[in-house]
Amino acid sequence: MNIRIGNGYDIHRLVEGRALILGGVEIPHILGLLGHSDADVLTHAIMDAMLGALSLGDIGHYFPPSDPQWAGADSLVLLEQVNNLVRSQGWQIGNIDSTIVAERPKLKPYLKQMRDRLAEILAIKPEQVGIKATTNEKLGPVGREEGICAYAVVLLIAD
Repeated sequence: MNIRIGNGYDIHRLVEGRALILGGVEIPHILGLLGHSDADVLTHAIMDAMLGALSLGDIGHYFPPSDPQWAGADSLVLLEQVNNLVRSQGWQIGNIDSTIVAERPKLKPYLKQMRDRLAEILAIKPEQVGIKATTNEKLGPVGREEGICAYAVVLLIAD
């Protein structure tokens, strides 16, 4: 079996006046993530992992922050485009494993909704999408609630 593994990472600053969107789900919180698009760190990490598995660069190559057409973009739309690229290269997702690191808000109540939404966009089964949430034990910028980050690993399987 021909397989490829990619990993991804993303971090964005928390600010007032922005929505907090993770895995395509808007989560009630007093702060949101700052970025050129909707700043969905989980979806961005997954896209980078998908692209990295095939040595196709990163999301900044396809959706540069200098390009005004991506301002405020829904990351799920971008994810669908990355998935189409991966599929056009003859690959499909075997599974995704990801971790969101945030002190607040508590994300456990939203993990299933994130998983279901990502699986729907990627046209895979929800059980192929793993999402975990943890804190940074109050250490570093994430621990000080200055930002939220996410890590993702994606296994791709040749069609």
